[in-house]
Amino acid sequence: MKKVIIIEGMMCQNCVKHVKKALEKLEGVSSVKVSLEDKSAEVEGAAEDEALREAIAEAGYEAAEIR
Repeated sequence: MKKVIIIEGMMCQNCVKHVKKALEKLEGVSSVKVSLEDKSAEVEGAAEDEALREAIAEAGYEAAEIR
């Protein structure tokens, strides 16, 4: 299943790396693409929304929307 997450707080490529690394650690995630330009992440896999939100929060950012 593919999910798109709108992320608040990303300002640079270092932010992108932090978010990508945090999401890739989650069980059930098979791939992650993070876009600084769109302020979003595209996640493939079976991770729960709450787990995605928590991983992003622990990295220091906010998941504004998951669709």
